[in-house]
Amino acid sequence: MQNKEVGKVFDLVERTSLFGEKIITFSQKIPKTVVTLPLINQLVKAGTSIGANYCEADCAESRNDYIHKVGICKKEARETEYWLRMIALTVNNESIKELSSEAKQLRLIFVSLINKSKQNQN
Repeated sequence: MQNKEVGKVFDLVERTSLFGEKIITFSQKIPKTVVTLPLINQLVKAGTSIGANYCEADCAESRNDYIHKVGICKKEARETEYWLRMIALTVNNESIKELSSEAKQLRLIFVSLINKSKQNQN
């Protein structure tokens, strides 16, 4: 589902998939050096695993399984923020701000989902 006013995707499976695609596209544009290659590798792993782990969470077998898998999404989003910060030291690219903002927003969404699930558990 797309909110046309804000332009943000609210279907979290789709939103995390689009984020992973943007990470891949961004990573392909980074100059390959001895410093950036390991950073790119880590960024792609973390940035694309957010969506993969959310797909698993979406099909969780129990509430505890859901909380655990969403927790992994939260950790991967935070790690993506970290790798983007490291890459920002080597590349001057406006896309980094947008990607960092989206990673942070996703992390906060996952925190909220975890908190709501834990509240509903009680």
